Amino acid sequence: MDAQVKKGLVDICVLASLSRGDSYGWQIIKDIGTVMELSESTLYPVLKRLENAKLVITYEVPHNGRLRRYFQITDDGRNRLREFKSEQEAIVRVHRYILDAIIDEGEEK
Repeated sequence: MDAQVKKGLVDICVLASLSRGDSYGWQIIKDIGTVMELSESTLYPVLKRLENAKLVITYEVPHNGRLRRYFQITDDGRNRLREFKSEQEAIVRVHRYILDAIIDEGEEK
């Protein structure tokens, strides 16, 4: 996947993952890994950015003698997901336009 396209989708994928329930870094990477490759070095700056934007909050829970940081989506984060969903119609139109150009490329005009 192109890096610029991926960059635009990672935040939304993280919010989508957290909309299913609170989670921690490794589990988020595993969950999102079903649709795109994601590394720790990519995830943690995204989580920090989402936290600064008040789209997620964090809390810590003891686990095997140490604290594990969990992330939870906020109401603002859920609103951002709803906004993304409403933007999909426009995105699909652009996608179809591009695909039509690729299909037409091989045909005589």
